Amino acid sequence: MSEAKGKAKFPLKKTILLAASVLSVLLLGLLAYLVPFSRFLPAFRLPQREKGELRLHFLSVGQGDCTLIEFEEELLVVDGGDGSFSAENKLIRYIKGLHPQRISLLLTHADMDHYGGFSALCEEFEIAQCYLPVFSSENERYQKFLAEIEREGCGTATLTRYDKIEKAGGYLVCISPRSGGETDENDSSAVLYLDFGGITALLCGDISEAREQLLLREYALMEGIFDSGNCKVTLKDIDILKAPHHASAYSSSKEFLELLRPQSYIVSCGKDNLYKHPAGEALERFRAASPDGKIYRVDELGDVIVSVKNASYTVNTR
Repeated sequence: MSEAKGKAKFPLKKTILLAASVLSVLLLGLLAYLVPFSRFLPAFRLPQREKGELRLHFLSVGQGDCTLIEFEEELLVVDGGDGSFSAENKLIRYIKGLHPQRISLLLTHADMDHYGGFSALCEEFEIAQCYLPVFSSENERYQKFLAEIEREGCGTATLTRYDKIEKAGGYLVCISPRSGGETDENDSSAVLYLDFGGITALLCGDISEAREQLLLREYALMEGIFDSGNCKVTLKDIDILKAPHHASAYSSSKEFLELLRPQSYIVSCGKDNLYKHPAGEALERFRAASPDGKIYRVDELGDVIVSVKNASYTVNTR
């Protein structure tokens, strides 16, 4: 009698354990469905921005683009990488580490390697404003991003020439494209001129030599042609150039670089990428235009952080 009772207890115990395991899996699945995985990602430990300082973070996100402009009262995310698992998670952790008061997004153009990570940012953070490109895309993932923006309920705007974003101590002016009606996705990239306390930077998206030459011809007509109200745009001898189109062979033309003569070049590209960016001839043109200039490649150095303060700047890597 006692032996039979002992045998009956074992399958009951096994059943209870199995049921508990199944319930645990179901609860974890429900939790994952209700709470995005990214909520559990820890913030990177990053030094905090000093008062009166502006920082530019050029992130290493593989063969994609992502630049964070850290103003005092707002973090402006210019492009969001390709949306790969590793790039998204890094971007979320990095932004958490900056502890921004307000976050806005700016997409230079509708290429996957520039907008891929934006949907995840919309899910993770409250977005205040989103600046969209003039040239849209029917790509399903891009349409998903637009739907996320609509659900987010944030303000939206399309950036074209003379549009500006003014902040304490500086401003950002869009110098290209001139308006809608663009037919080439890369050349419709928003080209952004940044001035903070007299330190200047030019972010060029994926424009090609053709768009560079157009800007040169316009600038030759009148140096103030890109000025927007009291926000002056001076392309001669800028401090920092984010190389157009990942420093491909078909951008960063000799004439364009000779006008800009940057002190520092930032090249955003992935390690051992299939496009072989940066192109050797582009790097040669960098050195010829700015013999004393420095080239910072995120594929070699990791994240590149530019700190601007008291009319000077420093460059560090992470």
